[in-house]
Amino acid sequence: MKTTKLEAVLWSIALPGFGQLLNGQIVKGIVFIILEFLINVFSQFNTSIMYSFNGDILNAMKVLDYEWLMFYPCVYMYAMYDAYKFGQGKTHDYAFLPFVFGAYFVTVGLMLSSKIKLFNVLLGPVFFPMLSLLPGLAVGFMLRIVIIYFQTKKAS
Repeated sequence: MKTTKLEAVLWSIALPGFGQLLNGQIVKGIVFIILEFLINVFSQFNTSIMYSFNGDILNAMKVLDYEWLMFYPCVYMYAMYDAYKFGQGKTHDYAFLPFVFGAYFVTVGLMLSSKIKLFNVLLGPVFFPMLSLLPGLAVGFMLRIVIIYFQTKKAS
């Protein structure tokens, strides 16, 4: 039995691939888990997360392999969208847009994370990309609303 869209997305947030496993897509779920593991290990992301949460942003940036970590936002957001899409319930038109723009903005946030300060504080490669997700989701939702509005207007 498939799980709800919300439950699948929330488990995908916990670990990419879990939502697919809940939706009965075992092979796809295992592929996402392996991708997450490979990217995480080769980028040393967990070590960077530990440094970041302990306030050591400079070491968080030093340990990272950015070339590997650049894959993470797209894999992560796609796994969440895929879990949503195949979860039980209606998939709304253009529901992919917030996920796509979230991935774009987090990727750009990651690229800029060693340079941009908020209130003179360097947030680094964990916290700044996380904050970058918010405008990405907002752009995706707004674009979705605009597209649906003009499609509805054109149809009437």
